[in-house]
Amino acid sequence: MKRVLGGFCFCLVLIGAGIPVLHAQQAARRLALQEAINLALKQNLSVRVASAQMEEAGGTAERRRAALLPHASADALLNRENVDLAALGISLPNVPTTVPAFTHFDMRGFASQSVIDRRAYHNWKASQKQQEAAKLDYQDARDLVIRQAAGLYLDSQASAAEVAAAESRVTTSQTLEKLAHDQHAQGLATAVDEVRAQVQLARDQQTLLVARDGYQTSLLALARYLGISPGEPLELADSLSFRHGDTINVDAALQHALASRSDYGALRKQRDALNEQLKAEHARYYPTFSVNGDYGAIGRPFSAAGTGEVQGTVTVTLFDRDRTGEKIETQSQMKRLDAQLDDLKRGIEEDVRKAMLDIDSTENQVTVTESALHLADRELTLAQDRFRNGVTDNIEVITAQSALASAQDDRIMALARHADALMALARALGGTEKIYQQYLSAP
Repeated sequence: MKRVLGGFCFCLVLIGAGIPVLHAQQAARRLALQEAINLALKQNLSVRVASAQMEEAGGTAERRRAALLPHASADALLNRENVDLAALGISLPNVPTTVPAFTHFDMRGFASQSVIDRRAYHNWKASQKQQEAAKLDYQDARDLVIRQAAGLYLDSQASAAEVAAAESRVTTSQTLEKLAHDQHAQGLATAVDEVRAQVQLARDQQTLLVARDGYQTSLLALARYLGISPGEPLELADSLSFRHGDTINVDAALQHALASRSDYGALRKQRDALNEQLKAEHARYYPTFSVNGDYGAIGRPFSAAGTGEVQGTVTVTLFDRDRTGEKIETQSQMKRLDAQLDDLKRGIEEDVRKAMLDIDSTENQVTVTESALHLADRELTLAQDRFRNGVTDNIEVITAQSALASAQDDRIMALARHADALMALARALGGTEKIYQQYLSAP
């Protein structure tokens, strides 16, 4: 039995030792939280797509504006033709029915300007509002990327803390396994005590392997999100730590969030755009006025005469059933946006209140788990002394080891939950890119 367990433990040690050897072949890139966020803002797909959509909205606004600006063009025509007078109804005695071929040219410039076109004006204003909404969507995408990048970094920090805790437990188990072996050799403990210590060591080594795998998996997910090759080895520069959250007024936080949240602002800008669109639809009843003109030279080469024309055009739509359907369509879109705004407003309030509740709760959890961790460590020390002095067997030691492991895991979870609550509050308040450092940076 001893030989089987000993061989199993030896294999686990070799496997665990092989992991850092593989990564030692290539220097790991040390990645701080700030650098991770900067990489995400530069390379993440969501930000790049939102940036392209913002540029697209800018192009649409420019096209709508072009309808209000002058249009100019030029033509140059060179013709050689003959004319059949009979086909035109011209028939004169002693006059040939076909005019011989002749050459002439016409070089002319054209210009037009819309003077009054309320529909085009409001369409342009609507496109400007849409452009502003796209800019806010782009900022919201950046805020979300900050939240998600920080969350993935936090997952890796928690996984790294689990690895460190698992390594400390393996070290402790190795010490206690040697103590059980020595106690057995001196007749102060039974073979069962030694085997029990070996089983605990094997269990802790298995936990360490699982923790290392989870840590490496979290680094892969982080690298993927940051736009880094998954094959590039990473190492976290910032460890999981506690940062006290300052108390803020709920009502003031809600007002700040409604004024700063880019997603809420984008919906409001979209509603403003629909208001302009309604004005444009109503303007379809109004007449439009434009001025057109041209000037150029027409005639035979070297004998062309200058000619031109200026024309004012008033256009009035007498019947167009499409106006009614367009108005209904836009009003329905406004109703939908109003519902979305109301729902998002409640969602923002929920986010702010929940984040503040979580911060208070997790701060208390950190305090409690730190106290529990201290007590569990003390319990293990006392149980180890009792076993060394032959007062009891090592069942108390194994139980204390399990309690310590549970306390370590609880503390790591509490720290991670508290850090995540701070991230959630930074996101809920809006303007995450401007304020996240005061919530996410190291204390």
